[in-house]
Amino acid sequence: MKFFYVINGRRLKQSLIIIIAAFFTASILYMGNQQQSVFSTKEGPMAIYKGEKAGKNIALTFDINWGDEQADKILDVLKNEGIKNTTFFISASWAERHPQVVERIVKEGHDIGSMGYHYRNYTDWDERKIKRDILLADTTLKKLGLKDVKFLRTPNGNFNKKILKIADSYGYSIVHYSIDSKDYTNPGVEKIVENVVPNVSAGDIVLLHASDSATQTDKALPLIIKGLKSKNLQSVTVDELISNAEIRSSEIK
Repeated sequence: MKFFYVINGRRLKQSLIIIIAAFFTASILYMGNQQQSVFSTKEGPMAIYKGEKAGKNIALTFDINWGDEQADKILDVLKNEGIKNTTFFISASWAERHPQVVERIVKEGHDIGSMGYHYRNYTDWDERKIKRDILLADTTLKKLGLKDVKFLRTPNGNFNKKILKIADSYGYSIVHYSIDSKDYTNPGVEKIVENVVPNVSAGDIVLLHASDSATQTDKALPLIIKGLKSKNLQSVTVDELISNAEIRSSEIK
């Protein structure tokens, strides 16, 4: 997977050359202090990785694709810390085996996004397999009462122009992230906190995991939440983070 970036505009200066240059840049990227950062194609589908810089909101997101224990531990921490409005991205194959956890996620005020059904790398699949996996996940999540799922996080975070277009054709926006806690490597509680707190700022989407393979996340989470509060940041759902945001994008090559 290739990574791309969004060019940040600066205030126009008096020089005519700079004005012309800024005008040219504005024809490609929409200028504004508040922004929703995205990867996109010329046709419009977006992969969101950051929300508005202004304000104090960030989005804590948790990926789940397997396991029986860690998800409940994460939910226990969030409940004890008084944190609602996070977003859980779940594989539908896991969800249908753990309907009670899915129900608890929703009941306790969190949002849910899809990670497909089988949790396989979409960039290794042809278009037919990708469509089938997304649709199977959609059907499964609807059977569990989740009828308004509109965000998709691709397995392993890998996507390309083809996947963006397929997701968009089914009404999904792909959600990436701007802060990677690397908790899935189990580097130690202090390191997970260090990967998040010093680097996080308004608009960031933070990647965490609630699968059983991430054994240290539940211990690091209270410290992360403490760090967010010290920076006057609060967690909201991805949907809330990007609502009414002005969109800027960079073309995928």
